[in-house]
Amino acid sequence: MNQSKLFAVLGIVLLVAITVRSAFYMVDEREKVIVVRFGQVLRSDDAPGIHYKSPFLDDARYFDSRILTLDAEPQPFLTKEKKYVVVDSFVKWRIDDALKYYLTVSGQESEARRRLEQVVNSGLRDEFGKRTVHDVISTDRHKIMEILTANTDREARKFGIVVTDVRIQRVDLPDEVSQSVYQRMKAERSRIANELRAQGAEAAEKIRAGAERQREVLLAEAYGKAERVRGEGDARATSLYAGAYGRAPEFFSLYRSLNAYKESFRKKDDIMIVDPSADFFKYMKKPTR
Repeated sequence: MNQSKLFAVLGIVLLVAITVRSAFYMVDEREKVIVVRFGQVLRSDDAPGIHYKSPFLDDARYFDSRILTLDAEPQPFLTKEKKYVVVDSFVKWRIDDALKYYLTVSGQESEARRRLEQVVNSGLRDEFGKRTVHDVISTDRHKIMEILTANTDREARKFGIVVTDVRIQRVDLPDEVSQSVYQRMKAERSRIANELRAQGAEAAEKIRAGAERQREVLLAEAYGKAERVRGEGDARATSLYAGAYGRAPEFFSLYRSLNAYKESFRKKDDIMIVDPSADFFKYMKKPTR
């Protein structure tokens, strides 16, 4: 009997605990909450704290109200020049109106992301279609992000969502176009390199020709100067020889003969066939002369 009473008491306590738990719900400052009864929304956006609801009848549904990030896959878009570019973007968003959010996207984050992605892609398609590749990459990129943020936020508020920022992370050309651009850039750089090489070769040839001409001029001047010096030396030597010969003709004749003997009998195996009575040996015959 006592055991039956104990089980009854425990059952009553458990039922009370479940009832109390079902009757109250906690709202965090990082959350949005709506209270639903049989599919009908009773209230939404309760302030942070503990709130009451009818136990077992009402259901509290929670949504994250912090800033979330939608980082979609890169998508191709057509520019004004009918050229495709691949755009990688992301969106910063948060739930602002829990009731609208629940009614429009059924409170499903995946559905909200899908709707946002459609709005952003539509905006990117419109903005890129008005601009050239150069514009979307360099000059108008910041302007495009401002327009996208404003337009996306305006459309997203229909779903109870606030868009705080839309950013374009990267704008690339498709792989086949990138390869074509790379080849064109490579050909252009090769053309410029060949042109510079040709200019360098021409300049080098001019410098080489100028140096060769200057070398020839210097050699000619040096040769002319050497010939002048040599001529002056020969003239002075001739003058000295003539003066010496005039002062001592016999000694000069002896000196010339001695030099001739020296050159003729330089080596022991030298052989000379000469008539002994020739004038070449006159000083050998009569050295006292």
